Amino acid sequence: MTKFGYTLMSEQSGPRELVRYAAAAEDAGFDFEVCSDHFTPWLTSQGHSPYAWTVLGAVAQATSSVELMTYVTCPTMRYHPAVVAQQSATLQILSEGRFTLGLGSGENLNEHVIGEGWPSVQVRQLMLQEAIHLIRALHTGDLVTWEGDYFRVDSARIWDVPDQGVPIAVAVSGDSSIDKFSDHADHLIAVQPAAELIEQWDDAHAGDSRKIGQLAICWDPDEKAALERAHDQFRWFGGGWAVNADLPTPAGFEAASQFVRPEDVAETIPCGPDLDKIAASVKEYLDAGFTDVALVQVGDEGQTRFLDEAAGPLLEKLRAL
Repeated sequence: MTKFGYTLMSEQSGPRELVRYAAAAEDAGFDFEVCSDHFTPWLTSQGHSPYAWTVLGAVAQATSSVELMTYVTCPTMRYHPAVVAQQSATLQILSEGRFTLGLGSGENLNEHVIGEGWPSVQVRQLMLQEAIHLIRALHTGDLVTWEGDYFRVDSARIWDVPDQGVPIAVAVSGDSSIDKFSDHADHLIAVQPAAELIEQWDDAHAGDSRKIGQLAICWDPDEKAALERAHDQFRWFGGGWAVNADLPTPAGFEAASQFVRPEDVAETIPCGPDLDKIAASVKEYLDAGFTDVALVQVGDEGQTRFLDEAAGPLLEKLRAL
């Protein structure tokens, strides 16, 4: 059965608001909730970036049945993989088995803040492979001493480990990342409805797996207001992943996105009150083979109204697909 999720977008909302939205999204009928994990928002106008793990701990207590996921955490620079192993084990216990650890190779925007530079994508992927190995070893609850090319642990043990373990999903974007992570991850994360990506993953990955996508939408009764908000908050996406992963600051994203027009945003983000148009965009992911799709309702403004008025009818349309 296809699952539909709600995104706790930490770059556009404060921590208390995110917890409130999480409870409302569960009440509205979403199957799962994903939370972004940034140190810095992409654009200054977004204005937020609370600590995702604290937010998720609170969300685990404010909800009872909805699944939870990081979308995504980078366990290689700002966090040591041993820390992510402890964070995710604790969250799995707090949520009573509802958590999936979503991982990625990171963005310069968040990871440069520790002052250790920004490696090439090839190095970042090798670091992520090693990090996943360590996280899985520590999730056994055994005492681990290990040294690799990028990380070491010395007599490390996670004392509170969940009986059911922690499933791991990894963000991939093409042949290289699929080759590196299909044997390391349980599930796939991707943000484009590319059928060839799903086919390559299924060919390379042993066993069943979820394919978890994400789509930005901007529902509002006023289509003009929706488009203005989407352009203000989400025009940063226009450069594509190859650019976005390497820009270091919101000022860089402001400069890179200065020529992105509202009509450019409208081509990618369905804006306005038309739920059928939103459903048609989601269907592209289903047709490509995704098993899960998380929606991003753009902007803090209007979240409560979206959850109260539009989420239920939209989910009905999506499940009818």
